Amino acid sequence: MASIETALKDAMTAIDGALGVALVDYNSGMALGTLGGGPELDLSVAAAGNTDVVRAKMRTIEMLKLTENIEDMLITLSTQYHLIRPLTSRSGKGMFLYLALDKGRANLAMARHQIRTIESDLEV
Repeated sequence: MASIETALKDAMTAIDGALGVALVDYNSGMALGTLGGGPELDLSVAAAGNTDVVRAKMRTIEMLKLTENIEDMLITLSTQYHLIRPLTSRSGKGMFLYLALDKGRANLAMARHQIRTIESDLEV
């Protein structure tokens, strides 16, 4: 089992094109940990903004009475991918991993696979 700090480091080093990663509590919108980012990618702002995205999708699934779980959500920008992965473990309920990727350097399929692995090893 990996700590939050270890999981964030793994995401930044193992995932090609990673620009920044955060573990976010979507009940409060607070980032519990961040790594990477910079002046053009404020991970605290991204955490709060993507909390609204996750909450909206969770409400929609509930209203539709779907029994499906969200594996991940993808937002595609001109030069970046933003990947949101809600945690599925009992201790991770109400949290998601947020990963920003450089579109020109990232392999989206591999990034999705690696973030899934990181999420499964994460101990919150």
